Amino acid sequence: MTSREFDQLVEECMSVVPRRFRAQLTNLVFVVEQEPPRPGLLGLYEGRPMIHRSVAEPYAMPDRITIYQGPHERSARNEVELRDLVRETIWHEVAHYFGMDERQVLQAERRRRQRIARLRGI
Repeated sequence: MTSREFDQLVEECMSVVPRRFRAQLTNLVFVVEQEPPRPGLLGLYEGRPMIHRSVAEPYAMPDRITIYQGPHERSARNEVELRDLVRETIWHEVAHYFGMDERQVLQAERRRRQRIARLRGI
């Protein structure tokens, strides 16, 4: 997949974030890079989580969510899996933006997968 096609995929996968939360994604940029700074990363949130911010704070540089193309493509066996993996990574990193730590994110992901499975009748 070309870099441009992967960028488009990431943009399309933003729909995984519920609209009410997307409206709250302020001072945040999404970036796509080819490879992570260390092995094992699909995405990375860098910044100050929303729950630690104050309206009295001065302007700050945008927080950043980076999605790494290479590991996603190597992990997915086909385009459907690639799309699902990108969605999961976006959801995971946005959860960090809203202040969830890794344990909380993993618990929420487990509940989310169970809900999806129930909806699909699995």
